[in-house]
Amino acid sequence: MQPILQINHLRKVFDDLVAVTDVSFSVEQGSCFGLLGPNGAGKTTTMEVIEGIIPATSGEILYRGLGRDLSFREEIGIQFQHTSLLNFLNVKETLTTFQSLYKNPADLDDLINRCDLESLLNKRNNKLSGGQSQRLMLALALINKPNLIFLDEPSTGLDPQSRRNLWTIIDNIKEEGKTIILTTHSMEEAEFLCDTVAIMDRGRIIAMDSPHNLIKTHCRASSIILPVEAFPMKLEEIPFPWKQNNSMIEIQVDRINDGLSQFMAMGVDLTEIVVHNSNLEHVFLYLTGRQLRD
Repeated sequence: MQPILQINHLRKVFDDLVAVTDVSFSVEQGSCFGLLGPNGAGKTTTMEVIEGIIPATSGEILYRGLGRDLSFREEIGIQFQHTSLLNFLNVKETLTTFQSLYKNPADLDDLINRCDLESLLNKRNNKLSGGQSQRLMLALALINKPNLIFLDEPSTGLDPQSRRNLWTIIDNIKEEGKTIILTTHSMEEAEFLCDTVAIMDRGRIIAMDSPHNLIKTHCRASSIILPVEAFPMKLEEIPFPWKQNNSMIEIQVDRINDGLSQFMAMGVDLTEIVVHNSNLEHVFLYLTGRQLRD
């Protein structure tokens, strides 16, 4: 099956700054594709080039196997990371205004119900909370019934309840066969929503796979943490990879049951055991490093 989007050797240079070096990937119809990376990795620039907001320096972008034409913008929806709406308009007026811009727009009542906007219709844009504003922005991204939807950090700044509500809406959109490309700093969000994740760093994709496979490839499945005094034998006799953090020993195991069975047979005191399952955040930190970047 032909991918809905194919990116080949994309490059973007701003004066002396190489923002995107050589990025290639494909996105399957009906999937959610996530771009992850530290600040300055090139995620948003990659999205803006694909969306047609800024031109590529070089490379190829194919939509349904062909170059993008004027119809491309009619068939995509975009939720930008930062968008300013007219303060003097209310939610319903904003939706109606945007609806009038398209030839074949979505049904407004359906969109209002989908994004849970009914109680906000008479509320002015500048009076919306973060979660309310994000739901409105998602509705505007869907107002032209797009086949391909771009979401740039859709849950930034939201409280946990608003974030989960937004994820449910996005997941329901994907179940209808729509294709979603998103950038996010939330590893939990990427694990919950994405079928495929590409991790970018310094303008390149350094790893790409399903969240499950990335975890399996780059991290052991789990870690067992115990105090030093829990071990009756020398630490060098621990039969798994381990490291010491002050008074605690962190042991990496592929299967928790295997680790526990061996430790019980060796007489290890498991009273204060802590078990951590590896997740996408561990992969991200392993591949991009722990140093904070501006």
